[in-house]
Amino acid sequence: MGENTDVTVTTKAKTKILLYLLTEPIQWLQMLSSKLNPSFVIGVFLIYGLGQGLSGSLFKVVADYYWKDVQKLQPSTVQLFVGVYFIPWVLKPLWGILTDAFPVRGYRRRPYFIISGVIGTVSAATVALTGNLTATAALICFLGVSASLAIADVTIDACIARNSIEVRELAPDLQSLCGYCSGAGALVGYLASGFFVHRLGPQESLGLLALSPALTIVLGFVIYENRTSHIEKKQAVMKNVGTTIRSMFKTIRYPQVWKPSLFMFLSLALNVTTHEGHFYWYTDPKLGPAFSQEFVGVIYAIGAVASLIGVLIYHKTLKDYAFRDLVFYAQLLYGISGVLDLIFILRWNLIIGIPDYFFVVIEESASKITGKIKWMPMMVLSTQLCPLGIEGTFFALLMCIDSMGVLLSRWGGGLLLRLLHITRTDFTNLWLAVLIRDMLRFSILALVFLVPKTGQYEELLPSDVSENNTVHDVDEENLELLPFNGKTEL
Repeated sequence: MGENTDVTVTTKAKTKILLYLLTEPIQWLQMLSSKLNPSFVIGVFLIYGLGQGLSGSLFKVVADYYWKDVQKLQPSTVQLFVGVYFIPWVLKPLWGILTDAFPVRGYRRRPYFIISGVIGTVSAATVALTGNLTATAALICFLGVSASLAIADVTIDACIARNSIEVRELAPDLQSLCGYCSGAGALVGYLASGFFVHRLGPQESLGLLALSPALTIVLGFVIYENRTSHIEKKQAVMKNVGTTIRSMFKTIRYPQVWKPSLFMFLSLALNVTTHEGHFYWYTDPKLGPAFSQEFVGVIYAIGAVASLIGVLIYHKTLKDYAFRDLVFYAQLLYGISGVLDLIFILRWNLIIGIPDYFFVVIEESASKITGKIKWMPMMVLSTQLCPLGIEGTFFALLMCIDSMGVLLSRWGGGLLLRLLHITRTDFTNLWLAVLIRDMLRFSILALVFLVPKTGQYEELLPSDVSENNTVHDVDEENLELLPFNGKTEL
């Protein structure tokens, strides 16, 4: 009788735990929707989940196979090309100024969702349906796909920045929401990418990239946005642009702003990427582990799950730590995780009896978890540095600085691969490239003093900054889904 009672109690406890795990995310989303606009949460899901997550992951895998198998380019050249079609992300301040200072018929957000969707849909369809494209033409199409993602990202980031400032205690939660959405989308995209490349081929699979921008067009028509209270004349628009630019440069000169911005730039620029060298080595049937197309997708999918775990660890345990302490230890772990790459390239994992398919899972998981934990507080810090009034443009400026760091990282990696003569068939010096990359990762620890010691909920900017940065004399922006019985004003 006593044993049956114990079993019943244990079963009830397990059921309670399971129900908690299932209902907690729903309750969290309900909390965000109650304190913010529900449509804002949906917008984050569409842009971060379907856009950056799903399309971004498909783009990464399918483009790699396209350059390797269709265009037959060298890994160093592909690494440089990847940097080229990352340029739209460097231009994020331009997109931010457009959305903040150049409304279309009174709307500041809706038209830019539509524009980004059209650019992405046309670019993806062109490269997928046109045979025998030159490498230059394909690169232009990839630039269009990247620009589509960047413009949509800037538009939704403006809303994120404003909500992070106005409801400051939710700033970490908003970054967690973005991380969860992009991670879940990436998981689906990576799992499907290998299958589609194998079944459809690299070029035909690129047509899937048109799905997300097509939905972004729909989003632009469906989202309701309050129109500005007056129609601005050209002179007033140019005045707003000038005011925005002056306010940006004034804010960036504050030590509380330029120091962490410099750290983010240097931490990204010094983290040179050798991804294309790894990819060519992964798939080489003679000199590498000869991973199949499906398994390459699985590797990246596991990385997406690891990124979600990193977001979960941050969301549950690390939100209350000071910026500087958290970034230091996260960067240290990130550097250590890079050593696993070196072990894998040198095939030491086989010496200690760990097969390639298992070790690459360990390496990818460690890299993604530590990388996400390192980056999450920096994103929160970025939102805290944005003054009200120019939050969209200034957040875009900060992301532009980060994007310049990523661009230099990719071009630096491409140059490193070329200098070490790493080609489609010669990976002799790949271990040396990884060693140099790992040493640079550890060197970033010396720059952590640029990160503020403050907590993640504390205000960093002087109180008068936002008061002096009011650019638009309009009603507060309010984005919500258009009621089904409502009318759309265009």
